[in-house]
Formats: sequence, structure tokens, C-alpha cells
Amino acid sequence: MDFFKLSLLLSLLCFLALPRLSLSASGETKSFESVPDLEKSMYKEIEGFPCVRLLNLSGEIGCSNPGREKVVAPIVRFQNAKEFAGSAAILVSIDEFESLLSRVLKDSAFSSKVAGILVESSTQVQNAINGFSPDVKFPQAEFAPYRSNNFEWNPAGSGIMWKAYNFPVFLLSQTSTSILQEAALMNEKSKKSYTENVAQFDLVMQTTKSSTHDSESCLKEGTCLPLGGYSVWSALPPINISSSLKAKPIILAMTSMDSASFFRDKSLGAESPISGLIALLAVVDALSHLDGLEELNKQLVFVVLTGESWGYLGSRRFFLESDKQSDTIKGLDLAMLETVIEIGSVGKSFSEGNKTFFAHTAGATSSVNGTFNVLQHAQDSLITESIMVKRASTTNPGVPPSSLMTFLRKKPQISGLVLEDFDSTFSNKFYHSHLDELSNISPSSIVAAASLVARTLYILAGGKDSAINTIKVNASLVEELLGCLLACEPGLSCGLVKHYISPSTTCPSHYVGVILGEPSAALYPAYAGDVSRFVWNFLADKTSISSKNIGSSCAKACSGVGELCIRGEADGKGVCVISTTRYVPAYSTRLRYESGSWIVLPNNSSDNMDVDDPVWTESNWDTINIRTYRVQNSTYDRLILLLGIVVTLLAYILIEIAKSVISKAMKQE
Repeated sequence: MDFFKLSLLLSLLCFLALPRLSLSASGETKSFESVPDLEKSMYKEIEGFPCVRLLNLSGEIGCSNPGREKVVAPIVRFQNAKEFAGSAAILVSIDEFESLLSRVLKDSAFSSKVAGILVESSTQVQNAINGFSPDVKFPQAEFAPYRSNNFEWNPAGSGIMWKAYNFPVFLLSQTSTSILQEAALMNEKSKKSYTENVAQFDLVMQTTKSSTHDSESCLKEGTCLPLGGYSVWSALPPINISSSLKAKPIILAMTSMDSASFFRDKSLGAESPISGLIALLAVVDALSHLDGLEELNKQLVFVVLTGESWGYLGSRRFFLESDKQSDTIKGLDLAMLETVIEIGSVGKSFSEGNKTFFAHTAGATSSVNGTFNVLQHAQDSLITESIMVKRASTTNPGVPPSSLMTFLRKKPQISGLVLEDFDSTFSNKFYHSHLDELSNISPSSIVAAASLVARTLYILAGGKDSAINTIKVNASLVEELLGCLLACEPGLSCGLVKHYISPSTTCPSHYVGVILGEPSAALYPAYAGDVSRFVWNFLADKTSISSKNIGSSCAKACSGVGELCIRGEADGKGVCVISTTRYVPAYSTRLRYESGSWIVLPNNSSDNMDVDDPVWTESNWDTINIRTYRVQNSTYDRLILLLGIVVTLLAYILIEIAKSVISKAMKQE
């Protein structure tokens, strides 16, 4: 009798297990030697770039799981999302991404069905004509030294990156795009089937878990960190701090090295601003080969700022460190600042066969005119290279979004010029987008800009006209820098970068990152990022002069006046050189690090830029990943439950009947 019951029970279990076994069988027998093998066969890890949660003093932007748990939902293409009854992980092309988010923000009923968004990667972008920019039409208008907030420098701007989304959003790699497209198609074909392909999102932000929804509260609770990093400045030739001679007027050339996008780790910023960064590095290299630089009657200074995409963190902190007479600015007297030239977006200058650049100027008229005249003189010396410089339109409200805005608000009468490849609207249709990549710029345009700026700086600093034509920009260096800073192959593992530092990663991203630990005024801060460390070493090398310890390894200590250790990471020894090159911390001017935590300071009412400071922070997180797998739908689960109950009842009835039959048979015997 017990054997009979056991047989029925085993039959029932086998019946229930059959559908599950068929899910993994797929027509062939598979064997698994370990649990990881089994898990690998069930789950597909998806490569993607996340949108993360960012906060300021007034709220939050970006993305996060809505609660503390992972999010799981069926994968549905955007075109079919309206037909889906429950929540869905929506697969969308980049062409439809803006319209999807626009609908999410306007339609609460539709928004409630969005469990997450998966953005396809595509090499052929349909919206190339109209562009794709998640930033606003006037980026960071509140920091402009003029009031014309309705001006559209960035016509392609949609502003979607400044909104908060309570669901995860990932940009897929090309390989993962194919996997998810196939999964969505299978779901469409098997609507009446008992299985469906789902995406599982793990994007739990600590600020979401702890309900700290602004920068002040999350810094207090330790669930976020301030955005920031390290800017770099360097003097050519080095500044002799111990000299009794009167300091020379300063000609300052600057650019920025950080960009932004909707997706944290996909912020290449090829045109804006890395084309300018590469041009400036090429300028320094070109000028470093000249003789007699110490005889110039003005001091050349180069500044590479970070954090400019987030409230001009770098340039504002740069001035604050100067006001505090910090060691990071030692030797640089900004009171002697005479002319500022910023290299902006210079990778798309082609117009009617010429490489055309526009000079956006501000400050004292006579000084500005003088700077522009020198720029034209530099253009004339390059006449065979088809390079043109024009004044920006007088109908513009002022200079475009740039670090020069900070300088103008601090020193309104300064002579300032921003060199750009556009006049009244950005030529970059992918401003602050993951699509602003290497294919969006031209190396020859960057070489042309560097040639103009190098000659202009030399003339402004008092260089001899007879030496102008000896200034040559190394086009091969520009090409190499493009591959190092804007591609994964070779990326930061390129020979040039590895000549100076040991990078922590290969694929570059120019997102500013967060400040780890206490901001350091040390010569060699512990947490400077890969790009900052490369720029520092490159500038220190190119602007250096001979040292008595030249060729000596840093193991013997660079103890001479003005000596630095460069290339220490690359070979473990490094070389001593004399150079005035410094790191400058870049983070909000309204923050102070004290006793192991961050404190938000009251705003300085006498500083209008301080009042506008949003104090940007980034939420901490536990894990960021996505994976996909196949599950049974709830209808099928209910059907199995019902069948199980029916089978159990039938088994019970059969057992009772069998008992009755057996009992009667035994009595008859």
C-alpha cells in the first residue's frame, strides 16, 4: 500500500517537473559540473552603462531602483509597450529615447508600468541631423556673467539629464543590444506561451534606501560623496619662487578635461571639451621646443580644469585656493593675470574648405581688440594651411558656456577670449551625450586650433616675430592623444600614457567622479584620477628645465628647489625635473571636510556664484548590474497549482477506491 502511494507521488512530481526541465533542454542534453555552471546557463550578464542618482541642495536627478530590492520585469520593445498590461523593462532605440522619457514625465499611468529602460547601442544614429543632447539649451545659465537665459547655445538640448527617474536606465553595449533585441522578439512571438524573458536590474542607490534626497542630508548621513577631482596648472618656463625679481604679467591658457552624459561611465566628450584639452597639450608640446622662453617678458601659465560640467567646480575652487593662498597655487599670483585664452570645442571647424574658428571675447575693449589682433596675426602666419579666425556675432549675449564665465564674474575687466568652432550655436549636436565620441571630431581641426593658439600665446608673451614660423604642432602627437583619451583601443593603455603613469583602467571616461577622502594639497595626492595624473606628468615634463639631479631616480628624492618627480608610476623609479606644475582640488566652494565628514557651509551672500552653487553629490551604491533570464509567467504558475490540486484530489480518490477494492477482496478471501 505504501509503495502504491509513493509511486503516485513520484509520478506527480515528475509531471510537475517536466515543463521546467524542458526550459533548459532546448533540444539537447546538457551536463553541469558545478552550481556556477548551472547559474551561468540560466543567467546572461548584460554589459551596460548606468544612469546613476545625483543630488544637489534642492533635490535629485538621475536614476535608481525605486526601493531597496532588485527590479525584475519582462523585456518589451517601446513600440509594443502600450499593449503591455503590467510593468515592463522597455527596450528602446536611441532615436526614441527622448520621446520615451518625455512620455514618462507627462503620463503617470504609463510611467507606473516602466520598471526600467534599456537603451540600444547603435553605430548608425538616425537622429544625426537633429542631434541628441540630454543637456539644456543654455547649459549652466545661472553662472553666466550676463542675463539672457533664453538664449539657445545648444538647440539640440532636451534637458532630460536634469530630471529624476525612479527606475533604472542602462545604455547597452553593442553585444548586449543584440541579446536583448532577441529576448524582446521571443517575448513577442510567445505571447501565449508559459515563459517570458525578463531583465533584472540591480541599481540600488544608498540615498534611495536611506531617504536622503538632497546633498546636505546625504552628506550628513554618509550616503553620498561630493563630485570633484583634481585640476592641474603648470608654468612655462617654471616660476622661480625664491627670485627677488618682480613677478611677470600672466598670459593664461586653459581648457577643461571633464564632460557629462546621461550615463555615468560613458562621458567621452570628444568635441566638448576633450578636443580643447588635446589642443592645449599639443600647444604646450610645441612651445616647449622653443629656445629663450625665460627671456619672455610675460609668464605663460596653462590650466586644465575638472568639474566644469557641474557648476564650474574647478575654476571656482581655483580662485578660492588663490584667495586662501593655498600651497596648491603657490607661485601663481592671479592679481598679475593679464589675458585669458580658453580653448573650447575645436574639433569641428570645417566650413567651405577652410578650418574656421570663432573668437568669443569679453572684458576691456582695448585689451580684447589687442588679443584678437594677435590671433589674426597668428592666422596670417598660417595662411598656407587654410585657417580662418572670425569674431563671434555681436548679437550673442556674451561668451558661450565656458570656464571664462568664472573668470569674468571674478574679474570683469579681464581680457578674455574663448576659441570655438561655432558662432551662435554649438556645432556639436551631441553635447554632453554618449554619442560625442571620436568619430564626432577631426584631428586636423585640433591641429589647426593648436597652431593658432601656440603662436598667439608666444606673441602675447613677448616672443620674437622671427621665431613664429618655427612653432610647429606635432600632428602625430594629436593623433596619439585621440587614441589614448577617446577610445578603448589602445585607450589609457597606450604607450604615451603608460610612459607617465600606470592607469587603473583602459577605456577612458571623462566624468568628473567623486572626491575620496580629504582633499589634498600635497604634490602627489593619493586619489587623483588617471587623466589628471597623466595631464600632470605630461605638463610637468614638457614645461621642465634641467635639474642638477636630472636623470636621477625619485628614490634618491627630488629635494632641490622646484624639483618634482615625474613618471614615478611608470617604472617605479621616476625622474627628477624642475617644473612648476601643481594639482588643485576641484569641489564645491560651499563644502568643507572636517573630522572625517563633509559639512555644507552657509552661502556667501557677497559672492553671487557661491549663492548659485548647487553642491553636486553622487549617491553611493552597493552593486550596479543587469542580467536577463527566462521565467514562467504567473498564469502558468496558477495553472500548475490548479493541476497539482486536481491531481492530488484524483490521487486521493483513487487511493480511497483502491483501499475499498482491496478491503473487499481481502474480506472475500
